[in-house]
Amino acid sequence: MLILIVRCKKVHCKKIIILYNNYIYYIIVPITKHISMASTRNKNTRGNYCLEEIANAHSRTYTIYKNSGCNEAYNTQLPGNGLNPAQIPWNKLSYNAVDIESFLFGVNSTNLVEPKAPCLTPELKVLSSANLYENEPTYVPEPLVVENNQRPFPVP
Repeated sequence: MLILIVRCKKVHCKKIIILYNNYIYYIIVPITKHISMASTRNKNTRGNYCLEEIANAHSRTYTIYKNSGCNEAYNTQLPGNGLNPAQIPWNKLSYNAVDIESFLFGVNSTNLVEPKAPCLTPELKVLSSANLYENEPTYVPEPLVVENNQRPFPVP
C-alpha cells in the first residue's frame, strides 16, 4: 500500500493518491483557511456581532444615564400654573426621606431592646414651581356692593 499526498498550487486542496492491490484511489480534500461555521445566516457574522454589541452599549448608556427620560430631572421643580401633577423621585422632597418613610411605616416602633424617641423632625427641601404663565392680579372694585333685590335677566 502506497499513499501519496500532493498539494495543489492554484486550488486550495490536497490530492491523496492511494495505491492498493493494483488499484489507484484518488481523493481530493479541500483546504479551508477559515473556520467554517455551522450557520450560514447573517446573524452569526462578525459585523452583526459588533452591531449588536454597539446597540447593547447604547441601551446600557441610556438606562444608566442619571438624567434620562425615566430617571431624575436636571432641575427638580414642583408643577405650577398650566402643568399637571408630576412624578417626583422619593429623595427630592426631603433630605431625610428614608427616616420619614420608616417612621410612617412604623419600622422599629416596637423595638423593646433599644427604644427610640417617638418624634421625628423632617428636613424638607424647598422646591420652586415651574410655571407656564404668570398669574395676573385680580382687580376688585372698591367698595363692592352686592344688591340682593335684583335678579338675572330671564332667558325666554
